[in-house]
Formats: sequence, C-alpha cells, structure tokens
Amino acid sequence: MSVENEELLKNRLRELANRAGTRGVWVFSEFLTLAQQDLLSRLRLDCPYTLFGGLPSSERRIACFGSEELCGYVQDPPVTCLKIAPVRQQFADDLTHRDFLGSLMGLGVRREVLGDIEVVDNTGYLFCLDSMAGFLCDSLTAVRRTTVTCTPSSPPEKLSAPPPLTELVVASERLDAAVAAVYRLSRSQAQALIEAGEVFISGREARGSAPLTEGDTVSVRHHGRFLYEGVLRQTKKGRLRIRVRIYP
Repeated sequence: MSVENEELLKNRLRELANRAGTRGVWVFSEFLTLAQQDLLSRLRLDCPYTLFGGLPSSERRIACFGSEELCGYVQDPPVTCLKIAPVRQQFADDLTHRDFLGSLMGLGVRREVLGDIEVVDNTGYLFCLDSMAGFLCDSLTAVRRTTVTCTPSSPPEKLSAPPPLTELVVASERLDAAVAAVYRLSRSQAQALIEAGEVFISGREARGSAPLTEGDTVSVRHHGRFLYEGVLRQTKKGRLRIRVRIYP
C-alpha cells in the first residue's frame, strides 16, 4: 500500500468512526485486507468497532463501527453469502478460486465490495456487501465456460465448522516455529515471511516472533491460515507438541 493510499484509508476510517460516534448509529466500511485491518488496529479511535467477514476464518472483513451501548440497538453487518453453482455439475469445468474471482472482476465489480470466496465441491461461496447481491445474482451467469446460477445462501456446514485438530512438534511456541511446522518451511524461511510483513495474527501484522497465544488465528500470505490451539504436552526431548486447526 502506497503512503498516499494509506493516508486516504486512514482518513476514511476516521471519518466512518467519527460518524458512528457523533450520530450514535452503526456505520460500516467496505471489505478490508489484512494489511488494512492492521492499519485500522493502529489508529486511535474514540468509537468502538468489530470486524466481520461472514465466517470466523474470513480474512477479508468489514469494520463495523458502533456498539449496542453506543447506538442503543443491534444491527447485523451488511454482508450476504452468495452460492455460485454450476447448472450442470457433470459438464462443469473444475473451478478454482481464481476462476470465480476472475469472472466477478470481469463484471467490473470493485474488489473492495467482495469478501472471501470459498470453493466447496466445485461451488463457490462468496461474501459480498448486501448492496451488491442483487446485481451479482442477475449478472453472473458463467464462470469460465461453465453456466452458473448465483443465489443468496447460507454457507455450508463444512465452512462453518472448524477444521480438525492437527498435532505438530515444535521447538517452542514462537510464531516462526509454528509457521515453519504448519507449512513445512525452515525457520529462516518463516522468519523471512514475518520480516516481509506477510504474516498476520488475528488481523494484525506480526512484528517479531513472540510466542503465540491460544486462540490466535495466523494468516500467511500465499500459504493459508491456521488457528493455534495451544500446547498439548512436552515431549521427552523437551520439545512441544502443539495443536492447530489448518484451514484448507
């Protein structure tokens, strides 16, 4: 993110927070990347906010400025889940995340109004702003050469349920050790990713390699994300057996 774009985003987020705080109403941003969420976390704002992307594991999330105490009411985030399914699965291409995103971009849609895209059984599940749902349902008719339907839907149970527990042996609870073990990297490779700003812990850019805390969600660009579930036990050789949930 350029310095100019960063300043524009800071000003926009401050404006949204100020509007919610002074008017006592809920105000929502568009979808934010992990780097943008990190920037938001470093702003000093008087208005409370939460982040929402549709699923606990979502990376792209909107900022929801406000609270029940401040506004006097509860409001659902303006995010819709759309199911993008081949009309005839037996004749469909093998569709990937890139295929679904490419078809959406081909409609002239801005990436900021779209959240995560998850692919299950050759069907895409897209989280988008409510304001875009009708347009996408009417306009998205094909992904690659495959004819599709686009309809509002709940995400499948497979996405809502956490991934199974995986046990790994590491030297310590340090972030670089966990990242290296999960993605089968060397410690130096994991450290390089952290130093390059490619690793985020619960939406905040990792700075250094401090120990992880149970419940941390770690996202590594171009690799994936996992939920850290803590230490199970120490091995006879003094290493740690940890538990993680690795998202597909």
